[in-house]
Amino acid sequence: MAPAAADLPSIACAVLAAALFGTALVTTHIGLRHMDALSGARVSIPLAAVLFWLAAPLRDLGGWQTEAAVIYTVVGIFFPAAVTLLTFAANRRLGPTVAGAIGGTAPLFAVLGAAVFLGEPLGIRELVATGIIVVGSTLLSSPDGAVTPGHARGALWLPWGSAVLRGAAQVLSKGGLALWPNPFAAALIGYSVSAAVVWGAPLISRQTRRFAANRRGGAWFAATGVLNGGAVLSMYYALSSGPVYIVSPIVATYPLFTLALSALLLRVPPRAALLAGVLLTVTGVAVLLARW
Repeated sequence: MAPAAADLPSIACAVLAAALFGTALVTTHIGLRHMDALSGARVSIPLAAVLFWLAAPLRDLGGWQTEAAVIYTVVGIFFPAAVTLLTFAANRRLGPTVAGAIGGTAPLFAVLGAAVFLGEPLGIRELVATGIIVVGSTLLSSPDGAVTPGHARGALWLPWGSAVLRGAAQVLSKGGLALWPNPFAAALIGYSVSAAVVWGAPLISRQTRRFAANRRGGAWFAATGVLNGGAVLSMYYALSSGPVYIVSPIVATYPLFTLALSALLLRVPPRAALLAGVLLTVTGVAVLLARW
């Protein structure tokens, strides 16, 4: 049976979020050729925050709900800011293969968290579909396998922490949207806090880095900011009308879009593991959306 009509808007927004997140990974990859990751984050996140503030007068921010605003603020402390910084550190200490593979487990934490804290139903179909999508996304993120050197295993908490925080962000945001169903307000508050974090955290750490921007890198990271901001807003719209167990696994399919764009723009050749990841991811989505 087809998905319920009430689920279709959330599914469409979740797919859009996945497409934007996937595209943002490509622009980030190109931007990193010209700028370091932390400087890039200091461009992309604040730019998205500024754009949200410029659009704020055109949006309805009525119905203020303090408890929801507090939740959005808490989410903004670690998503996308802290998650971005953890991901950068994981890539540096463990490499992108291990970091990407572990990071793909985020939907598991989101779905389980929604079942425990939001009371969302969690049946065999949801668990199986989420598991298939996680495996497929992991293959897409680490097509060559992942072996962690012994000396680096102490840093495994970095990608695991990022995955947990990504899942927690979706669960908390869903709770906030239940109190104040305003996705734009959630994105505006969250990105404003994240912009402060991504600039403030390095300043108070022992590893403060000089902001090193240039025109080419800045342009690509500006595009990343627009894409990620749109992705987060689309994800919040999806969560405002749909359950986490549908939205989170669909958003996690973003490597499909990264793969397609990489093949077109960066000429990355397809490999057997990538094709298997595509098949598993598509199968997982089909199982998730099936009704029986």
